[in-house]
Amino acid sequence: MGTIKAVCLSEGKGTAKRDAGKAELVVQHGLKGDAHAGAGHRQVSLLSLEKIEAFRAKGAAVEYGDFGENIVAEGVDFASYPIGTKFRCGNSLLELTQIGKDCVNRCSIYYRMGDCIMPREGIFAVVLQGGTVQTGDQIYAE
Repeated sequence: MGTIKAVCLSEGKGTAKRDAGKAELVVQHGLKGDAHAGAGHRQVSLLSLEKIEAFRAKGAAVEYGDFGENIVAEGVDFASYPIGTKFRCGNSLLELTQIGKDCVNRCSIYYRMGDCIMPREGIFAVVLQGGTVQTGDQIYAE
């Protein structure tokens, strides 16, 4: 079981996500108010706090949302779960649809550090059951 540490949104595509602390998960859409929400299999992105901290230990000055992640959680190694895993967070239910992603255009983190963790450590999910998700909520695989 893990704990949500950040809930990040961006107002426009191509802009950094910032920690809002709380947001509404909408069924088959994603986080309400996030520019990347919508139909498809990558409605919500999640990243483990431990992976962010390990990257910071290499000298990266990164904040929550800098990798484009919507949800940061401590105590859950998201990339270790198989596709199809369901995660309960708050009163919502997500289903893991993709592990990592191909980065066609390198991000600013990659250019600064020569590496980015989102392509191998980030996961994507669809919203099966909506509700509110906020910092401090528990998240766990069902």
